[in-house]
Amino acid sequence: MAHIIVVGNEKGGAGKSTVSMHVATALARLGHRVGTIDLDLRQRSLARYVENRDAFIRAEGLALPSATAGSLPGVNGTPPADEDAAPLLQQAVAALEPGNDFVLIDCPGAHTPLAQAAHALADTLVTPLNDSFVDFDLLARIDPSGEKVLGPSVYSEMVWTARQRRAQAGGRPIDWIVLRNRVGSQRMLNKDRMEKAVANLSRRIGFRVAPGFSERVVFRELFPRGLTLLDLGDTGVRQLSLSNIAARQELRDLIRALDLPGVHVTF
Repeated sequence: MAHIIVVGNEKGGAGKSTVSMHVATALARLGHRVGTIDLDLRQRSLARYVENRDAFIRAEGLALPSATAGSLPGVNGTPPADEDAAPLLQQAVAALEPGNDFVLIDCPGAHTPLAQAAHALADTLVTPLNDSFVDFDLLARIDPSGEKVLGPSVYSEMVWTARQRRAQAGGRPIDWIVLRNRVGSQRMLNKDRMEKAVANLSRRIGFRVAPGFSERVVFRELFPRGLTLLDLGDTGVRQLSLSNIAARQELRDLIRALDLPGVHVTF
C-alpha cells in the first residue's frame, strides 16, 4: 500500500499547492514513485504544475524525476455529488497505489466532501499555516491576548472526526503536522505569540510542528516550467544565489521533519 500524504487547510492562500509541488518533486528526486491527486477542481494548481513539468521535459529533452497525476474518474471540473465524493476518491487512490510509493493529495482551501474524504485517508496530514492569528483561528479559538487557547476550532474538529473514522476502520493513526509557513525573517511580537500558541495547541490536540517555507519568490517563479529549485542544476544553472541556497535548506528541513517511511534526504 502506498503511503498517503494529504496537504490540507480550509483557508486559501496558506501555501498548500506550493508545499505539495515541492514535496512531490523532492520525493521523486529521492528515487520514490509518487502519484498526485488535485482536489481543487477549479484552480488545479498542482495538476497544472505536473502538466507544466511534463511539457517542459518534452520540450527540452530532459530526464527529470517527476510525480504522475491521477484524477477522479468521470469528474471534469465539476465537484461530484456529496455522496459520491468518498467512493470516487477511493477509486482514484486505488488506481495510483499499485505503481507508487506515495500518493499525495492536495486539498482545496474550503470545507468540501472531497476534502473530508481525503483527510480520512491520510497517513500523513500536512497543514500549512500562515504566521497569522487569522489563519490560527481555523485551528483554535484564543483569548484577546493571543496567549490562551480557549478550544479547538472548525478545522481541528474536522481532523478529529477524520481520526475517529480512521480508528473505527482499523487504520493507522494519522500523523498530523502543522507547518508555520511564510514566516517573516524579523523577530516580532506577533511571531513570538504565534510560536507559543502553536506549540501550546500542538500539545493539546496532538500534532507535530515543522518548519515551512519563508516568503521567497523562488518557490513560485518556477511554476510555469513545472520546476523546483532542486531542478536548477539539471537545467544549466551552476551558481545558486544565497536565497536559493536558503530555500533548498528549508525544503531539506521540511522533508526531514515529515519523517516519511523509507525517505532519506540526500539533496
